[in-house]
Amino acid sequence: MSPNDQKNGSERKQAGNRNDGARLRSGIVTPLARLSTSRANLYVGLVCDWMIGLVLLAAAVRVGGIHAALATVTVLIGFFVFSFSEYAAHRWLFHVMPGPLRDGHARHHIDPGGYDALPFFIPPLVMCVLAALLSLVLPLGYALLLAGAVAVSYALYGSSHTVLHIVRFRDPILRPWQEFHDLHHDHPDKNFGVTTPLWDFILGTRYRPPVQHGAHGH
Repeated sequence: MSPNDQKNGSERKQAGNRNDGARLRSGIVTPLARLSTSRANLYVGLVCDWMIGLVLLAAAVRVGGIHAALATVTVLIGFFVFSFSEYAAHRWLFHVMPGPLRDGHARHHIDPGGYDALPFFIPPLVMCVLAALLSLVLPLGYALLLAGAVAVSYALYGSSHTVLHIVRFRDPILRPWQEFHDLHHDHPDKNFGVTTPLWDFILGTRYRPPVQHGAHGH
């Protein structure tokens, strides 16, 4: 094969790869990106998030073989694990790692009242996969219970975040929670927790107002 033939073959291969990439974007990526910014997707997603959480918990009860004390510990572990997952995803996936998650979250910071959210079917699928993986190492009832606790935590996170941008609280208990998140929008490298500020306190990302010095520096 001559050098020209090799060059032409390489160019055809590169063009084919570009065409494959363009077809993938037009056939899958673009429709998903469009879906993830729609109002219907946001609210259908919230409903699906709660449904999969409740279904997993109900399945755990139906399977049985769980005891009240250990079940309580399992649910609390689920809440605790999700609280860190929420913090970690928000801090590093949504704000640091390049990709569609960071791009979508950047749009949210530009327009907090927008509808950017994961495609409605992805979180329920992830929760089902999580339950299946947990069932490999835990009795089925506890695997479903733990996955259900994580799923309900995720549903609570999604609902809370949506409400924070729709309702302005005046309640003395709820208003500081809202102000904590508002500060994140003013200072995107602080206050990553939405459902709880726990990990911001632990990992030092809680926003602290600058110290106001007196006129003479005291």
